[in-house]
Amino acid sequence: MKKKLLIVEDEKNLCLLYREELTKAGYKVVAVADADTALEQIKKQTFDLIITDIRMPAKNGIELITQIMALHKDIPIIINTAYQSYKHDFMTWAADAYVVKSASLDELKSKIKELIG
Repeated sequence: MKKKLLIVEDEKNLCLLYREELTKAGYKVVAVADADTALEQIKKQTFDLIITDIRMPAKNGIELITQIMALHKDIPIIINTAYQSYKHDFMTWAADAYVVKSASLDELKSKIKELIG
């Protein structure tokens, strides 16, 4: 069975790119644009892994991670952000991986593989 990923990314083009690339890589992908929609999805269905941005409108990725962990402590989370600086924020340490966005999705894909096979 395909592993199911939830992607939380407010930038539409990136959202489409991730959905397309990760679907091609063999995953079932649900992509949403904000933290509240992500939480609704998490309450409705089960995911094998969650990938979230940090800087988003309304709730940020760190707040989202805190809320996800209150619901499901066992879901691996990857922070995928353009900002290197958050890596030193201890609040991001709750995530299982921290990937800095780049044109290539190789690092992201290898982290996904590493965490859920």
